[in-house]
Amino acid sequence: MSQRQPTPTLPWLEPGQAFPPVEQAWGSQDPAPGLLAAGGVLDVPTLVLAYSQGIFPWYSKGQPILWWSTDPRMVLRTDAFRLHRSLRKSIQNLLRAGRLELRFDGDFERVIRMCAHTPRAGQQGTWIVPAMVEAYLRLHQAGLAHSVETWIDGELVGGLYAINLGVMVFGESMFSRESNASKIALAALVAFCRAQHIPLIDCQQNTPHLASLGGELMSRPVFFQHVRKAVQQPAPDWKFEPIYWQKILGDHCPPA
Repeated sequence: MSQRQPTPTLPWLEPGQAFPPVEQAWGSQDPAPGLLAAGGVLDVPTLVLAYSQGIFPWYSKGQPILWWSTDPRMVLRTDAFRLHRSLRKSIQNLLRAGRLELRFDGDFERVIRMCAHTPRAGQQGTWIVPAMVEAYLRLHQAGLAHSVETWIDGELVGGLYAINLGVMVFGESMFSRESNASKIALAALVAFCRAQHIPLIDCQQNTPHLASLGGELMSRPVFFQHVRKAVQQPAPDWKFEPIYWQKILGDHCPPA
C-alpha cells in the first residue's frame, strides 16, 4: 500500500516580496497544479512584476491572494486562430448592416464587472472578487489593462479584458449577453494583434472552448522565454480600426 504524499509547503509573500522561481510551483501530482504562492498585494507594481514572469492571481472569496504559474500554459497563436464559418458570417452580416461597433476601452469598468458575473469553467461563483476588480481598474488607469467590447445596435452585449505589457497580451476573462458576442470580441483582439505583429495571447486555463478556437498548450519554459522577450518591446496603441477586420475576414471584409 503506497503512502500518501504530504502536501507541499506554499510560500507566503509579504507586501513587496519577490515571487519564488516559477519552477517551484506545485506540480501535476500536487493538490493544485500550478499554484506558486499566497499572500502579497494586488498593487500595480506587484501585478506588473507577476505578469512579466508569467504569473497571475486567481482566487475566490474567503481565500488569500493566490498566485499561479501553470505548466503547460494555454495560449492562442494569433496566426492559428480558427474563425469558424458561422462566426465569420455573423461578423460580416453585422458589419454590412452597420449594426456592429467594436470599441477598445469604451467602458472598462462595466466590462470587468460583467465578467465578474461569469464564473470560470468548473468553478462555482466568481473569481473576480471586489479586490481584483479594484486592482484591475488601477491597471487600466495605468494604461496596462484594456477592454475589447462588442456593441450591437448601440448596446454593449459582450467583451473581454486583457493585460498588455510590451507586445505580450494576457487574456483574462470574457462575457456575453448575446450569442457569439464574446467570440466577436476575441476575433477583434486577434485582428488587432495581427495588425500590431503580436504573435501570442496568453489564455491561462486549458478549456475545450479555447481549444476549438485554435488555443494550444505550451510548456512553461517556452512560454516564459517568449514573455521575457515580449514585455521588453514597445506596447502598441490600443485603438481598433475597422480596417483591422481584414486581418481575419480577408477579401470578404465589408467596406468600412
